[in-house]
Amino acid sequence: MHASNPAVGLTCVVGLILAAAGPVVAHDQGTKGDRASSQRVVMQCGTDAMTRRAFTREHGAQPVFVTAREVQAARASGQVWTAPRCMTAREHARLVQTMSANASVR
Repeated sequence: MHASNPAVGLTCVVGLILAAAGPVVAHDQGTKGDRASSQRVVMQCGTDAMTRRAFTREHGAQPVFVTAREVQAARASGQVWTAPRCMTAREHARLVQTMSANASVR
């Protein structure tokens, strides 16, 4: 990974986060089964300007940061979005911990 290319760094971090946090990535099937229009993806993002520019370039929108609680509420209500949402490392850890605890109770 080269520090001079923020898109590469963001992509690598996203890939690792998504691979390690399967429960964070959820796809809801719409009535037509169109996955692109009915996804809810959350990834860990940095808050620095370089990461924000890379995110905007890759996803066509400014990053929107959410909390673990907001992700859980969106999941419960069936809310979806077209661009991935971001969360800080701390919020991501909270989300993974909560989802793991919920899974172990079931």
